[in-house]
Amino acid sequence: MKRGLSTHVLDTAAGLPARDVRIELYRLHEEKGAVLASSGLTDSDGRVKGALLAGDDLHPGRYEIRFYIGEYFRNASHTRFMPTIWEVIPVRFAVEEDGGHYHIPLLASPGSYTTYRGS
Repeated sequence: MKRGLSTHVLDTAAGLPARDVRIELYRLHEEKGAVLASSGLTDSDGRVKGALLAGDDLHPGRYEIRFYIGEYFRNASHTRFMPTIWEVIPVRFAVEEDGGHYHIPLLASPGSYTTYRGS
């Protein structure tokens, strides 16, 4: 079983992986607020190479992934005439397993999005 945190972004308007989506992962602390833990850019398969956090770095707590999808849709030729209302899609989640595997995919179009815990 893989360990760590991964993500995947799919453009449901095009039916394709979303390339060059900027992603930031924050660890949420009561005292310090949101602390940047990792960042990356999706590749041609809509994935960030490797894990956003390796298994040994993924500890129980609260996290937030920020998907900068507005930049992606503004630059995509197939959505030129479908302006997006999304700028940044924040997804907050809790990690309960120390060193477990979490996969948080995003399916997005200019007018909607959904996410789930993948495998």
